[in-house]
Amino acid sequence: MPDIIQLLPDSVANQIAAGEVIQRPASVVKELVENAIDAGATQITINIKDAGRTLIQVSDNGCGMSDTDARMAFERHATSKIRSANDLFAIRTMGFRGEALASIAAIADVELHTRQHDQEIGTFIHINGSKVIAQEAGSCTAGTNFLVKNLFFNVPARRKFLKANSTELKQIINEVQRISLANPEIGISLIHNQQSVYELGKDDNIRKRIVAIFGKNISQSLIPVDTETSLVKIKGYIGQPKYARKTFGEQFFFVNNRFMKHPFFHRAIMQAYEKILPPESFPSYFLYFDVDPESIDINIHPTKTEIKFENEMAIWQIIQASVREALGKFNVVPSIDFDQAGSIDIPIAPKSREGIAPPKIQVDPTYNPFEVEKRSSVNFSAGSSYTSPKQEQVKYWETLYRDFEDDKEDNAPLVIPEEKREESIEIKHEEAFSGKTCFQFKNKYILTPVKSGLMVIDQKRAHERILFESFMAVLDSQEIASQQQLFPHTFELNAADAELLRSVLDDLKSLGFDVREFGANSFIINGTPGMLDNSSPLEIIESLLEDMKSTAVDLKEKAREKVAASLARASAIPYGYAMKPEEINQLIDQLFACSTPNFSPAGKHVLTIMPVEQFEKLLK
Repeated sequence: MPDIIQLLPDSVANQIAAGEVIQRPASVVKELVENAIDAGATQITINIKDAGRTLIQVSDNGCGMSDTDARMAFERHATSKIRSANDLFAIRTMGFRGEALASIAAIADVELHTRQHDQEIGTFIHINGSKVIAQEAGSCTAGTNFLVKNLFFNVPARRKFLKANSTELKQIINEVQRISLANPEIGISLIHNQQSVYELGKDDNIRKRIVAIFGKNISQSLIPVDTETSLVKIKGYIGQPKYARKTFGEQFFFVNNRFMKHPFFHRAIMQAYEKILPPESFPSYFLYFDVDPESIDINIHPTKTEIKFENEMAIWQIIQASVREALGKFNVVPSIDFDQAGSIDIPIAPKSREGIAPPKIQVDPTYNPFEVEKRSSVNFSAGSSYTSPKQEQVKYWETLYRDFEDDKEDNAPLVIPEEKREESIEIKHEEAFSGKTCFQFKNKYILTPVKSGLMVIDQKRAHERILFESFMAVLDSQEIASQQQLFPHTFELNAADAELLRSVLDDLKSLGFDVREFGANSFIINGTPGMLDNSSPLEIIESLLEDMKSTAVDLKEKAREKVAASLARASAIPYGYAMKPEEINQLIDQLFACSTPNFSPAGKHVLTIMPVEQFEKLLK
């Protein structure tokens, strides 16, 4: 049998390695910018075209490379930062593996212009699909200039699976945000299709860089965090709970100026915010960790965004305590205030106790608790006094207990668990069916007998479902007219969300939203769908953007659903509304004419059926 195992050619091996390091255009930007930072650059310019498909250009004013180094940089495992295995445990640089340039050159057309500051002539290298096309001396500016063209040109399957330009651009913006926040002392510019996205100067501190990226509105919500322990130093900022957003995007961890993802530490922050956050919202945080490089391992993932800590549990507790302390210092969480100014003056009891009669308790020494037949009823009327414990036995005590149970059941769900067989629901005679097919209970539920038992319908959710399908029919049949706002609403988004919103403005217009740009990453809502309540347009837009970021959705269809659900929620009959019999019958008829009568637009149950067997168990 012939031998079947053989070594792969370098070009194929590099393409396989590229699949680990270069997943999309944003990966190229990340690797090239990190190399520029390691080269000591103070100004980096990123120029991309068609979200990186056509061109990615990264130029810097770093130290540059000699002609030999420029050629060696494209070899696999070539690096200037590692000399021995022990160096892996003391890493403070960004790129250190030496796989990025080899991987990029394997799946793109790459041109490199580089010159050292003390040299007059630089080097030009052209590599296409791992093949060196040219290497020659040439004139260029000091530093390094990479041009990556036609990404994945020789791997069509990888190119086919790239997302839409708006999605790929968002990923690039995310990478630039992470690098910019980790290095506020470096000026970074991002240009897409000759349009400036970011022009970040050499900011003095972290706060200025955060404001430069996320806008002026975030400045007022930042709370400083500064903790120093023997294990870790933590500094940075967290956001006030009232400014928490419904979407992710402003949560950042940095370790030794390197961005990382750490769900375990994220839970520590969420627990620190426990019970002070609005529902289903996420606080902003920008936390920077300074730890001993020997206590972490950053070499466990090709993209180096996952980091393993030696003392993970201890750092988790430090993070939670630091966030809680910061929230407490700025009076975000309730605390005991010992300041006596403006407090109520509580009178002090006089030292002399003369004239104060002690309370008297009447005790019957002949009381026998076993002689129940000799007790008498107790009179608790106003102004009465306790006379004697020998009173008549309280009769019909079961009635009092039953009333107590009725009070409990008023607040309990109507679906009765099987284990509570001894409880029962008492229905007064005048509330019974008496020939009617259905009736309203507590002005919240509609009860109607069916063949298998008793059907319980939530009236508000049922009406929401009816209105939702009605509004969807209207939205699908025609373009919605826009109603102009008396006071237009202005809002600001980060660069990634702003670029995403620009790509869907035409679709939103067909739904009745009049949203226009109002400066850099700012937008103004001039009009909304005619029937939409004025408080919800921004919430709908933010929800749409989050859906687009997390899932591949059809924007028009998803937007129509959001608008219809909002209209239905605002227009549905509230709890506590007493319905007439004809209204109840009409509601039930319309509900079962819907395509999905069992669930509300929010996915909650509209109705349930209590089987007859359950009643029989309760009555045993």
